[in-house]
Order: sequence, then structure tokens, then C-alpha cells
Amino acid sequence: MNEQLAESSPAGTPSVVGRRLHDFLDAERVADDLRRYFAIGRSPGDGVFTGGRFEHLAGGGDRRQVANRFTAEDLIAAQTLSVTVPAPVALDLLEGPLGAQLSHLLRNIPTGTDLADADASAVAEGSPAYQAWTLLENQHKVGWVIAGKLLARKRPRLLPVYDRVVRCALGRPLSFWTELRTALRENDGALHHQLIALRQSAGLPQTVSALRVADVTVWMAHPAPGHRCP
Repeated sequence: MNEQLAESSPAGTPSVVGRRLHDFLDAERVADDLRRYFAIGRSPGDGVFTGGRFEHLAGGGDRRQVANRFTAEDLIAAQTLSVTVPAPVALDLLEGPLGAQLSHLLRNIPTGTDLADADASAVAEGSPAYQAWTLLENQHKVGWVIAGKLLARKRPRLLPVYDRVVRCALGRPLSFWTELRTALRENDGALHHQLIALRQSAGLPQTVSALRVADVTVWMAHPAPGHRCP
């Protein structure tokens, strides 16, 4: 998906992604949407969203013991976001050379670093993150959506979920990763700070990254019927 991982827009160009995301975050219902999605103050029988377990299942994909390898829990976590890794690829991730290749790359992708604070090289073309995404999307043909969600599970603070709903809502920049990083850093990090403040006001745990606050806000509010976008 070249639109996700190519070079970013020229310095000084206003961030289209930032402007669009601000529009979603400024809506009155955002905190309520976040609480509903992550089942804050709701019982299991209230019809919770499975995606609310994406980053928390089995303690998270970025916890120290498993941060640099894919596990069966990571594959189930991806399913909570309505995607399924093909069985041959899943087995290769867990037991085969694909898993070994990705483990090598994961060891060189920062953990515990927010995209807003990361160096531009962390998400640039040719970076370990880019190589991991390309390996999954191009060589193993899982598709750009699944590839992105698998990597977001392993590095939830650095790599965003980017699927058709987000693409429809926020646009198709030459590089979504780098464009979003730019948006988060504009105006002394105003957008990043707004996401953290929303997380706090909604009563979400700190294990929900700023990127996931943005993703869920867009997903819950996007007007496309059934989230079907052109």
C-alpha cells in the first residue's frame, strides 16, 4: 500500500489528516463513544464491542515477554477488529520462517514510544516497521488492512490501525504513518495532547494508546452506512 508508506508531504504543508481528525475529536459525543466502545461502566450483557479487547487481550501484544514475536493471542486480537489472518500465514507467523523474519524486524521497532514522540525514521520508507509491513502485505499477500492491524497490535503506541474506514474518513495521504505523525506534532503536539485528554475524560486505562483513541473516535463517528466507503 504505497499510499501508506511513501514519503511524507513537504515541510510546512498543513496536515489534511490533522484537520480532519480535529473535526472528529471536537464532537460532543466523543467521550461517550469511547466509553461505549471500551465498555467503561457497562456489563458484559450490554452488547460490548469486541474491538475493545484488541490491545488488552492476554495482557497486550507489546508486553515485554512477547513484544518481539507473534503469538496466537495476537491473531485472535486481530479478529476482534473484524479481520482473519489466513491459516497458512498464521502458521508461518507462529512456527515458520515468516515469524522468525518478523521477530528480527520487531526487535528494531521501538517499543513504548508514542508516534508523536518518535523520530521520523521510525515510520519512514525502509524502516524496520516499513519492512515488516511490506513483508506481510506484499510477499505474503495478507492485504494492507490485516498487515497494519497485526503491526498495530505489536506496537500500539507507534503504529496506527489504518483500514478502509479510517482511510475514508481521513483521506489517502502519500504516507499515512508519517502524515499522522506530522499531525500529532503540529502546534506543540496539540492533537496528541487532546487525544490523551480524551482518554482521561472517558476513563480509559493508559494502555489505550493515543492512536487507538483516534482510531476508535473515527470508527464510532464516521457517517458511512455500514462503514462502506468508496
